[in-house]
Amino acid sequence: MTPIGPKDILGFYRQGLFPMAETRTDQGMFLVDPEMRGIIPLDGFHRPRSLKKFMKRMTFDMSCNQAFAELIHECARQTPDRDETWINGGIEYLYTELHKQGHAHSIEIWDRDPHDPQKEPVLVGGLYGLSIGGAFFGESMFSRKTNASKVALVYLVEHLRARGYALLDTQFITDHLKRFGAIEIPRDDYKARLENALQMNCHFD
Repeated sequence: MTPIGPKDILGFYRQGLFPMAETRTDQGMFLVDPEMRGIIPLDGFHRPRSLKKFMKRMTFDMSCNQAFAELIHECARQTPDRDETWINGGIEYLYTELHKQGHAHSIEIWDRDPHDPQKEPVLVGGLYGLSIGGAFFGESMFSRKTNASKVALVYLVEHLRARGYALLDTQFITDHLKRFGAIEIPRDDYKARLENALQMNCHFD
């Protein structure tokens, strides 16, 4: 069997597919094409009131594409609250290569110590995904501090809106994402939106 490379991954997404692994230690991966697909309409994004209040007083800083390898590793890491993840070593490697090629991107959230400005900020959350045309495919997020991943999502949506993106794919939806306006749409509807988004010439950076 021919090994899957970064170019293959881009081809999968253009067809509406995405790869996953069964577990962190799984040696293989499989393609997913769900009947119902999760998206966040960029013109229907909702920021919860409690998060708005939090962001006015938070000590977080945001960066883009400054710590991709560290961030995806944190997303893949097994923790006491999550004993399994779908990001195995192969997926971690492929998306890191896609980042080097300018296709995969990260939003990092750093916590700074307001009492010690000389202290290095700590990576406490963020997300990563893949950008093709006017579509951004959100892959995974992590949070080591309250609201860190939510703040990353807010920054991502602002970033995509400012650059004219048409589609934010979340693959599946969760109660967490529903609070931000995530919806499910049928596969055919998703692929029609994807086809339109792929014709666009947006730049994440």
